[in-house]
Amino acid sequence: MKKRISSGEAADLIILTRPMMEDLQSQNKVAAGSLVNLVGTPVSVAARAGAPKPDISSVDALKQALLTARSIVYADPAKGGVSGVYFASVLNRLGIGDQLKDKTILVPGAQAQEVVAKGDAELGVAQALEIVPVAGAQLVGPLPGELASMTVFTGGIGAESKSPEATKTLIKFLTGPEAVSRLKIKAFEPG
Repeated sequence: MKKRISSGEAADLIILTRPMMEDLQSQNKVAAGSLVNLVGTPVSVAARAGAPKPDISSVDALKQALLTARSIVYADPAKGGVSGVYFASVLNRLGIGDQLKDKTILVPGAQAQEVVAKGDAELGVAQALEIVPVAGAQLVGPLPGELASMTVFTGGIGAESKSPEATKTLIKFLTGPEAVSRLKIKAFEPG
């Protein structure tokens, strides 16, 4: 979507990650002063539905869960997926990347939770919002402690918007109590 907006496609409301929106604003593709953090979603661990949830309540517990898992799946960092790039850095920080190499499955995008749901990997790492809707996968929880990472989605009014006032009203609704309560069900947190 960012590429489409950068290439000249117009939109009234644009919602992307905060860094992408700031870049679009620097290109004058988003109206100045219109950026609003809408929601966030944490990088989280998935397990197969019905399987015992591993303890990931602390950094040490997460490390142990990863080391004892028979297989782990996450988005290929080389493809640029936010959760995959971040999780690769987590493995490096934990010093276990090499130990997990032989039991790691990399997928090209947001398919880790589907691989877990099919039983082809024991644990997966993805955005919570990607895990929750997949039948056969369960959200274990966000990465713990200092490893926690929240992807923030930001809205902004397109610079070419024909309806900026209506767009402001929509942004206000998306940050209001009715929308927030529904978004929480889908693993979003208020921005």
